[in-house]
Amino acid sequence: MNSTPWRAPLLWRSAQTLARAVVGLVGRLEVTGDVPDALRHGPLVLAANHISPFDPVVLAAACRVRRVAPRIMATGGLFRAPVIGSLMRRAGHIRVDRGTSAVHRSLEVAAEAVAGGSVVVVYPEGRIGLDPGMWPERGKTGAARLAFASGAAVVPVAQWGSHEVLPYRAPKGMLRATARAIVRRPAIRVHFGAPVPLDDLRSGSPGAARQATDRIIDAITDDLVPLRPDEPDRPRHVDPGRPVDTARAHRRHRAG
Repeated sequence: MNSTPWRAPLLWRSAQTLARAVVGLVGRLEVTGDVPDALRHGPLVLAANHISPFDPVVLAAACRVRRVAPRIMATGGLFRAPVIGSLMRRAGHIRVDRGTSAVHRSLEVAAEAVAGGSVVVVYPEGRIGLDPGMWPERGKTGAARLAFASGAAVVPVAQWGSHEVLPYRAPKGMLRATARAIVRRPAIRVHFGAPVPLDDLRSGSPGAARQATDRIIDAITDDLVPLRPDEPDRPRHVDPGRPVDTARAHRRHRAG
């Protein structure tokens, strides 16, 4: 394995600065919490909830504020796009072809990246969540297995407000939603939580990946609670194009 830690290309650091400007145009970014100095440059897994197509832009901006340059595990469709795909590859992001046998290779690549000193962003839910209250869904075990394979810490990242900028079915309805956001400038909140304790779990032990996943989702959920104090059950902003699915509801303990 290459012993030289991965360094974010200038292209990606510039894109993060641009993301910060874009988020500032459509909303008011509020970043709380932090990444421990010892983990800021990796190895580290950032596990975030997923509520909107705008989430990657928000997370890139928030990480810029906290001086973190993560590599993002992103859907293969982005990498197949003529221009964006080339930029994603040059920026060092990791392709995930969900629903194919290649998804296992994606996890191996991510584990190698983290073990080599990278910070990698994962959405444990595996999709934009469809919980009626927009709370995190029951997670896939990929983030936990990535942590086990790399030995890296997992920092939960809770975010709220990006759903008021881009609708679920974007690009459909994107122009109207963006124009509304520019006028209303909703609060877009991101919180970096404390590392999730996983040291007592052993990789390969029966149920360990599921236990770790539930802890990660619980941590994200607990950190999300104070970001939406006036919306404890259902979101104030309702996207009519967003489907609802309760099949993956996560049984959780809500702080407070």
